[in-house]
Amino acid sequence: MPQLSLLTPLGALTLSEDEGAIVALDWGRGRDQEETPGLRAAADQLQDYFDGQRAEFDLNLAPFGTPFRQRVWAALRAIPAGETRSYGDIARLLGSSARAVGQANSENPIPIIIPCHRVVGSGGLLGGYSGGEGPETKRYLLELERRALRLTPGQQGSLV
Repeated sequence: MPQLSLLTPLGALTLSEDEGAIVALDWGRGRDQEETPGLRAAADQLQDYFDGQRAEFDLNLAPFGTPFRQRVWAALRAIPAGETRSYGDIARLLGSSARAVGQANSENPIPIIIPCHRVVGSGGLLGGYSGGEGPETKRYLLELERRALRLTPGQQGSLV
């Protein structure tokens, strides 16, 4: 499986591709590096994201997961940059429980690109985050989007 690592403000991240689609984003540097056009596009879009030049991703994604997890991850991708939703909001949308949504969120194989950091606890509490330094990484990503949206005319959003 081709992989490509990149350095970001959060440290090294490694993208993995299978059959032309991004299937994973992992924290840390991958051992085997093999650049493909899809991995290069994903790395470039992530760099633009961290540079505040991009708030959404336009990539071919194929995360491995159950049909329910696929539905949760699709709902996450529908949350606009600069906005958050609660686990309960997503659960109501999908006719599920907040706990099941939280579990699927924690199993997201492509964090940042599938924006699980945009999901917060009830009452707007930040909640946990399974990547990087946990909640501090989540806070960083939300603040990064807030700054990027302030620099992009015509977009608005509210973050925790």
